[in-house]
Amino acid sequence: MTEALEYDVVVLGAGPVGENVADRVRAAGLSAAVVESELVGGECSYWACMPSKALLRPVLARADARKVPGLRERVEGPLDVPAVLAHRDEYTSHWQDDGQVRWLDSIGAHLYRGHGRLYGTRKVSVTSPEGEHHVLTARHAVAVCTGSRALLPDLPGIADAKPWTSREATSAQQVPGRLVVVGGGVVGVEMATAWQAFGAQVTVLVRGEGLLPKMEPFAGELVAEALKEAGASVRTQVNVAEVVREGGTGPVTVVLDDGGRIEADEILFATGRAPRTDDIGLDTIGMEPSSWLPVDDSCRVAGSDWLYAVGDVNHRALLTHQGKYQARIAGAAIAARAARTPLLETDPWGAHAATADRAAVPQVVFTDPEAASAGLTLAEAEAAGHRVRAVDHDLGGVAGAGLYADGYRGRARMVVDLDREVLLGVTFVGPGVGELIHAATVAIAAEVPIGRLWHAVPAYPTISEVWLRLLETYRDQ
Repeated sequence: MTEALEYDVVVLGAGPVGENVADRVRAAGLSAAVVESELVGGECSYWACMPSKALLRPVLARADARKVPGLRERVEGPLDVPAVLAHRDEYTSHWQDDGQVRWLDSIGAHLYRGHGRLYGTRKVSVTSPEGEHHVLTARHAVAVCTGSRALLPDLPGIADAKPWTSREATSAQQVPGRLVVVGGGVVGVEMATAWQAFGAQVTVLVRGEGLLPKMEPFAGELVAEALKEAGASVRTQVNVAEVVREGGTGPVTVVLDDGGRIEADEILFATGRAPRTDDIGLDTIGMEPSSWLPVDDSCRVAGSDWLYAVGDVNHRALLTHQGKYQARIAGAAIAARAARTPLLETDPWGAHAATADRAAVPQVVFTDPEAASAGLTLAEAEAAGHRVRAVDHDLGGVAGAGLYADGYRGRARMVVDLDREVLLGVTFVGPGVGELIHAATVAIAAEVPIGRLWHAVPAYPTISEVWLRLLETYRDQ
């Protein structure tokens, strides 16, 4: 049975990004349909942000407690891993999406479960799990919010080896005795931190020179140092040539390109992401399947007046919070265009431009120590042609850090645009720094002059006092 239905906006994908697009257009009075083939709530809710941080929180809390006099002796034992996994399962709602569905209902969005594909201009076909077929027509816009998936390298034996991706690493119910992690980015270092703490013997294999290559170099150096102290092995400038798991069960052997071999119980590949655009009907509108979708600052696809790509699929900033930010921008732009209201296209920080994707992206890596950044690294700022100065300070030298943990190790850097005397980037590495980064994001997005930052007085004695130390260092250089 085929049923034709019409809405103002049709959203492909009910993850956090699709949910926020639907929410914004509904708040503007437009009707919305949302199509989802898996769980409403998407990758973040069930296989990424929420389960990974539920796994990591007790790991980091114990690490911090072990650095506090009078407490460290009480937390020397192992973690209660079954309790941690049970808590993780609660945070994923046991992989049930009833609560998220109720939320969609509460905003008046119509959910269609099944596989959605573009079906020409402003049309989406949906095939439900039961075989029912619907054709949805969008009066104003179709928003592609299908996200990304883990990218596995093309290696001999990888299919038979049944490797973990980020999904298996965040949802596993048993601790492997030995775990090889291939990749030194965020997923790789976070999952290495978690599973090492749960009792696995972790080996991290990195093709490049260090961990966290998209952050300031000292971030990866401090995280690698901590992983090694925790008992993990970190090997850089190595390449995996083959993966062998006879019969698809039992131990897995990792063959390196130098002939070395490592045996493990599981292997996690954290080697990048690919857009989930392979089977969404891009070919019906003259676009290449499996491609990233280039967009303007309102997240409208280049060359189209009705198609939007929001979140990971546009490859601007593959982070949940940035995707939700884009959704707010795109939703506002869709509503404005539907109402024939002029867009604030000339205002880079206006309601219809996702400028922060280029200038003020924040990120926190929940390792021990945490690594947090906002804006540009020194290398990125220099490559963009800015005349800049990097200002560094030892975080451990701040009174609040010393109170936070004995032997506190960390580092802070701010990257200053010397021509305008505003911040282009800030990076903190150290225990508990994740909660510091929003202040940096505000300073960068608001382009607060260095002279005005002197009047933003940090409370004493907190780790935030590092801001004063950075400003003093900049003044004295």
